[in-house]
Amino acid sequence: MSDAKVSRNPADVLATYSLGSCIAVCLYDPTVRIGGMIHYQLPDSKIDAQRAAQKPLMFADTGMKILIDKMLRAGANKKRMKIKIAGGAAMDIGPKGFDVGKRNHLAIRKILWKQGMIIDGEDVGGSSPRNMYLNVETGDVTVRSRGLEKAI
Repeated sequence: MSDAKVSRNPADVLATYSLGSCIAVCLYDPTVRIGGMIHYQLPDSKIDAQRAAQKPLMFADTGMKILIDKMLRAGANKKRMKIKIAGGAAMDIGPKGFDVGKRNHLAIRKILWKQGMIIDGEDVGGSSPRNMYLNVETGDVTVRSRGLEKAI
């Protein structure tokens, strides 16, 4: 949670666990086989600028900038990246009416749209937590929830 990783090692599987209202984003460049993943908690760093300065990966806007920059520095090309997202569930925690999951989903869609990047697959919403896995060798992304696994 509040972390981002990039790898070009084909033996790696990037994983994140317990996605509730949080969102995980996988970026993958199939030409150079570089994968990246972020797991962020909140949609906008303006919610808490002090915390965002300390933990920029906690927020969609500041975290995605970091992840995209890491991918580009590793040799990926933004135009080739495949994008998969998961999470954004409606969890029975936090203040009522805040809809963190929905806000997180809307935030990432807007951020990617502004970057000229389109989501290729997603598993969002609902009320169950998920785990997400990115196979760096193949770019395959799977999501596990309630004992079931599916490719997105």
